[in-house]
Amino acid sequence: MSINSKICITLSQKRTESLRSISQQKMPKTPRIKRKGIPAFKKFIQTSQESGEINESQTATTTTTTTSKSKSKSAATTTIVRSLSFLPKPPSHYLESPTILTADFFQIDALDLAPRLLGKFLRRDEVVVQITEVEAYRPNDSACHGRFGITPRTAPVFGPGGHAYVYLCYGLHTMLNVVADKEGVGAAVLIRACAPISGLETIQRRRCQITEKPVLLTGPGKVAQALGLSTEWSNHPLYTFGGLEVLDGPEPEKVLVGPRVGIEYASPEHVNALWRFAIAGSPWISAPKNTLRPP
Repeated sequence: MSINSKICITLSQKRTESLRSISQQKMPKTPRIKRKGIPAFKKFIQTSQESGEINESQTATTTTTTTSKSKSKSAATTTIVRSLSFLPKPPSHYLESPTILTADFFQIDALDLAPRLLGKFLRRDEVVVQITEVEAYRPNDSACHGRFGITPRTAPVFGPGGHAYVYLCYGLHTMLNVVADKEGVGAAVLIRACAPISGLETIQRRRCQITEKPVLLTGPGKVAQALGLSTEWSNHPLYTFGGLEVLDGPEPEKVLVGPRVGIEYASPEHVNALWRFAIAGSPWISAPKNTLRPP
């Protein structure tokens, strides 16, 4: 046997003995990390590619084990939503006998439609939210998607008023717009913020956020997620029963106005235009709030 072979065998024997010695040593226990405040169902939450909506089938196992607890909380939660002082308290007839707005309501200039949408309700199944903040986007507006002309994405903007225009912002956030004006014009109103009226538990589950604070719905991406929308809802008529509807609601006493948010790419004229509207005194308004003022 050559000298090199003997050296290799010796090194191999020493390595084996070393590994055996290490394996016999007691390894220190890894301290357990306690997670605080993380609901169990969050482990099973999955989002769809576009809407961020929860996969209900995967939450079934977890929700079954918590049914006994959540049943007693369900009624209490609904009561809390309706009784919190900072939530809007619409006259009862608006929700007891809801009226779906007709197509004519939407077929006006986006700058006129935007403030008229404040106080109105969006309803999808058991979820009802009240519109508290909007932005208007008009023809020849350097911030409006209509500036690109008619494309597969923007085609709904050029449809008749009263349809939904839903798109992905940065490929992440789903944004709900209400198409305004007549067919071919190319205008819409972005829904920036809402307040929850009913279906709070569904909203929280879809938002993956167990809170009753305004952060739940103050932002256009949050509103669409709470309603469980995807881009497939684009071009959906909002004045027909079933699916997503716009319901009549009380007109706010006072309205705030300000420049629109996140349109730095537009011309100075449109960046500074006061085409953002919000219900005065409502905490359910997105940031920045300091740019809003009475008209």
